[in-house]
Amino acid sequence: MTKTSRAVRGGLLAAIALLAPGPAPAHAAAVPGDWLYLTVTTGETDTGATRGTLLLCDPPRGHVRAAQACDELRAVRGDIARIQPRPDAICPMVYAPVTVTARGEWAGQPTEYSRTFSNSCVMAAETRTVFALTD
Repeated sequence: MTKTSRAVRGGLLAAIALLAPGPAPAHAAAVPGDWLYLTVTTGETDTGATRGTLLLCDPPRGHVRAAQACDELRAVRGDIARIQPRPDAICPMVYAPVTVTARGEWAGQPTEYSRTFSNSCVMAAETRTVFALTD
């Protein structure tokens, strides 16, 4: 890894720490490999309650289901939008929106994802374990 890419990684993590709700661990800048800072916010905007965590995938850690989330992300090369929804999911037609964001680095490239789902069941069905931040 070059000094420039270390500086870019450090700057990106610093920006995430400032922009994302919740703290991003300072030691993440020294960790090579694939990582995402994930947030789940109740509601359509950032005015609701927010949970966040740093998912590290080399080796998997920082997320309650890190190994499974990293496996799912590796299968789609880090592109959350390409995760195949659970075919057996049955979700209520209740509007209780949740907004998710992911910012980080995958395969050496910056990545970002944001989407509002109609409820947490739909979020879990469409993103599997990536945004399962609690047990």
